[in-house]
Amino acid sequence: MTADRTVLPPVQLPAEAQLAREALAAPLFARAVRLARWAGPGLRVGAGGEQPGAEVRAAAAELGLAESADEEGEARAVAGEAWRIAVDIGLVDVTAPEDGDDALGTAAPSADLRLVTDGGPADVLELWTAACECVLSDAALPDMSALVEQVTAGEELDLDRLDWDPEADADFLDGALGNLYLLTAMEGPGVDGAVPLPALAASLVVPDDMDEPTEEVLAEVSEAVLRLDEQFRMLEPAGVVAYRPVAEEILLEAAGGAPVADGPDDPGDPDDADVSRYGVVRLTPLGLYALRRRMLADGLAAPLVGELAGEDAYVLLDALPRLPDPVAQTEAEAWLADRKPAEAATALLDAARGADDRAPARRLACQQALAVAGADAEPAVRDVLHDRELGGLARVWLTERGVPGVPQPTEDMVFWLAVDTVAAQLGGLRDDTPELRELVAHLVGRHRGFFGAAWRVDHPATPEVLEAMGRLHPDRQVAKDARKAAFKARSRPTA
Repeated sequence: MTADRTVLPPVQLPAEAQLAREALAAPLFARAVRLARWAGPGLRVGAGGEQPGAEVRAAAAELGLAESADEEGEARAVAGEAWRIAVDIGLVDVTAPEDGDDALGTAAPSADLRLVTDGGPADVLELWTAACECVLSDAALPDMSALVEQVTAGEELDLDRLDWDPEADADFLDGALGNLYLLTAMEGPGVDGAVPLPALAASLVVPDDMDEPTEEVLAEVSEAVLRLDEQFRMLEPAGVVAYRPVAEEILLEAAGGAPVADGPDDPGDPDDADVSRYGVVRLTPLGLYALRRRMLADGLAAPLVGELAGEDAYVLLDALPRLPDPVAQTEAEAWLADRKPAEAATALLDAARGADDRAPARRLACQQALAVAGADAEPAVRDVLHDRELGGLARVWLTERGVPGVPQPTEDMVFWLAVDTVAAQLGGLRDDTPELRELVAHLVGRHRGFFGAAWRVDHPATPEVLEAMGRLHPDRQVAKDARKAAFKARSRPTA
């Protein structure tokens, strides 16, 4: 399953200046810049800007790459890729060859090269992003070794042997990066976000409703691991990911037919001592930046942490329940930072009112945001003690802080708050979670004759909440009582 990127939690990015410094330090981009500076006027190149063999060797020497007999091929490949990136992103100007000029053109540093030192962070990031897009396109290409072998052996070129579906290959890499983006965002600020490669591969291959993967699915996971290993090895020099590759001995075993997915018992367990041998990847801040730009270009909502600080209280409370808890707290802190506590608390409480479907979730988010506000929110909270919709959460908030003199809630208020609390969970994306099941069991166990009183609660969500409690409670008799109560609630005459 690939990430559902229609609803994305916000990510936290460094300042542009820091991102630009990291872009300049990315090995591939740094090499491309260095070769562009090295390319003096009149450097001889092919019609498409490609370097002849002698120039490639000179470029490798300029980059300080080893050129022993064993390493010459790799050094030339690295230099060739860096030169191609320099040409593709416009750091080098190529002049086409003239007729009769042995099919060679010339290359020289371009005006855009000056942006690397004389431009601002945004200029550097534009150039780096262009390089990143080139690498992402390359990573989605198929392995061409089979075709090279055909040509070398003098065989007829057979494109069918590639078995290449460009759209599917691009979707595969996009899916992996999208899942990494989502996992990084869900971890919240300050978390490493490293993901074992088998776990990432499984997220792309294993169906959501499959409890135990079949041998065929495990084989697909193994194939996906090897494919991702190749792609992330290409993306790391560009600065998109930090990657610890699959160990060579595992690659050799896979070449002999051993499935990679049969490695660690739990590939997603970070405590597994062997997990790093199967590859571990995380998005860098530059990677997050690049993927977010792509998503925004596709018209998707890809917010940044802190963007809610300028919104009104209603927008904040509507957004918080959709966010991971650490991110929600960060957003609440940022929203409160530039506001007077008493006025902010009043605005939050006003925004929490309502009988619409999202109102219970807003009230729960209001309680969480007020926890960040601290003691300065107390006067505003006291003002709503007798409010029908907010009185229950006000008592909870004050009691949790040990405030003296908090009036006892009426039975009606207790049950209204119970229904509202369950409705808040059902109204979000967290239906049927262990936490919700525990809440349902707690409410039923705490209040004797819960359903005899709950069906009478004048709350818009009462029937739906009671039906959900019947579905979620493990005791069959209690579940039956809940369904009966839901029927009564639906049959109750409306005012």
